[in-house]
Amino acid sequence: MTEPGIYYPENLKPEELDLLLSKGWYRMGQGIFTTNYLQKSDLAYRVFWLRYHLKKMHFGRSQQKIKSANKNFTSTIKKMELTDELEALYAKYKSAVSFEAARSVQYWLFMEQTINVYNTRIIEIRDGKKLIAAGIFDMGNNSMTGIMNFYDPEYKKYSPGKYLILLKIEQAIISGMQWYYPGYIVAGYPKFDYKLFADKDAAELFIPELNAWVKYHPAIPELIINLNKEEESL
Repeated sequence: MTEPGIYYPENLKPEELDLLLSKGWYRMGQGIFTTNYLQKSDLAYRVFWLRYHLKKMHFGRSQQKIKSANKNFTSTIKKMELTDELEALYAKYKSAVSFEAARSVQYWLFMEQTINVYNTRIIEIRDGKKLIAAGIFDMGNNSMTGIMNFYDPEYKKYSPGKYLILLKIEQAIISGMQWYYPGYIVAGYPKFDYKLFADKDAAELFIPELNAWVKYHPAIPELIINLNKEEESL
């Protein structure tokens, strides 16, 4: 299995990001890490890294419904820059969520560092001039990875978080990317399953025991967990 760890590169070429993502690594601040487990209270949940094969992507009725609901808003993609407007939006979002979120956009992206080694972009969604949602992503040569999505809680009924994921995937396809990496899902902890909503048929899971990606099926996580239990009992 992939050994848990974190790596802090002094610089990171696009092809290096592609390779690390393909091995189940993911950005954290200015580092990049991997893990096989998520600790919640006294329980350890098995993590499975997720990606989408963009050439197989198909947006169905539910995805089109979300896009239609947001049709009156404008979206802009540009180089990521920290602004007071962005931090104010995040603070409003953070005050409304039920989970423990990072204290700021700046901290989530940089922690204690000051130089960005990633090729980072942002999607801004506006209602007129008002910034209502933002999605941050990194780009490699053939991969895009989603980093943050946050929004004004007053617009929650429009599903802005999911809409940002769809916009990121569309941008990845336009940019000629092969893969979109949204992070991980967690076996027995469905809070992260929303990452599968874009198109389960185009989704793949990384299986470190095989050092390979396999087509997503809901039975796979439990299958891998049970196989590991059987091996441990031998």
